[in-house]
Amino acid sequence: MKIISCIKPVPDPASRLIINESKTWIKESDLTFVASEADNYSLEEALRLKEKHQGEVVILSMGGDEAARVLRSGLAMGADRGIHLLDPKFKGADEFAAAETLAKAIEKDGGADLVLAGVLSDDLGTGMTGVMLAEFLGYAHATVVIGVEADPAAKTLKVRRELEGGINETVELPFPAVLTIQFGINQPRYASLKGIMAAKKKELKAWSATDLGLSDNLVGKAGAMYEVKELFVPARKSRVEIITGTAEEAAAKLVEKLRKEAKVI
Repeated sequence: MKIISCIKPVPDPASRLIINESKTWIKESDLTFVASEADNYSLEEALRLKEKHQGEVVILSMGGDEAARVLRSGLAMGADRGIHLLDPKFKGADEFAAAETLAKAIEKDGGADLVLAGVLSDDLGTGMTGVMLAEFLGYAHATVVIGVEADPAAKTLKVRRELEGGINETVELPFPAVLTIQFGINQPRYASLKGIMAAKKKELKAWSATDLGLSDNLVGKAGAMYEVKELFVPARKSRVEIITGTAEEAAAKLVEKLRKEAKVI
């Protein structure tokens, strides 16, 4: 069974985020990047399925040096090989452009029985890329997955999904399929020293937009379906005022403010 696990590099949650000069994104120059949390659960699930059913786990990421770092980490965790989508043209991609690029890479690699991704990313958090990826590939898909039972011989899956209100449902899907994995489905493993050393010998190839056969108008910012006009920190709408004086004076001031400013009495 061949499983491709998609991993997105995102700023470390502990980082201090500063909006850039154009107010369209954050300053990335001094940030540390890590794998998006849900993608760690996705990769762990891929590794567990491989251990149970044999096969291959391929990790796939798009970006610059930050993507290379999360790919090397994934190889150290146990993935067999990695694919790095590396091209300045990929910069600025939205969910649509990213999904199309990932789909082309998966097709170039010969497809997969399963494609796994986190239910949503830590930065944008829209939860759309996995669903769009399934559409581009023409694969069956299920979202918010909390349990996976694979039957490679029958080429089918039984998947448990988390719905609202504490309700779960079980669905059956054919191979090939795309699953978006929910937080907490498992306990992601740490890379061992042996895994870190072994990762240095594993295949990590880089593909550009040209390698994927994608024209410039389909990738990165040019291929995006929306444009970010401005990123800003919400203005504070509430304030605290300390009323001083004796109890009688403070009470009188409070009543006055409630009457004239708040207009609630």
